[in-house]
Amino acid sequence: MRRVLGFLIGTIVGGLVGATIAVLFAPRSGEELRSQIRQRVEAFAADVRQAVATRRIELQERLEALRAPRA
Repeated sequence: MRRVLGFLIGTIVGGLVGATIAVLFAPRSGEELRSQIRQRVEAFAADVRQAVATRRIELQERLEALRAPRA
């Protein structure tokens, strides 16, 4: 378990360091970069909300099927 946790922490820290370096060396202005990041975050959040809604519907249908009386 400690190996997995260590790996996950290392991956997250590495990703943050890589993202920071990418931002610092980006060929775009700060305004453009912030706008692009904001758009990507909003698109990602919309995708997550859609996936959650879809999964919720699937789980509700499965729950109803399990609750239905069997013949």
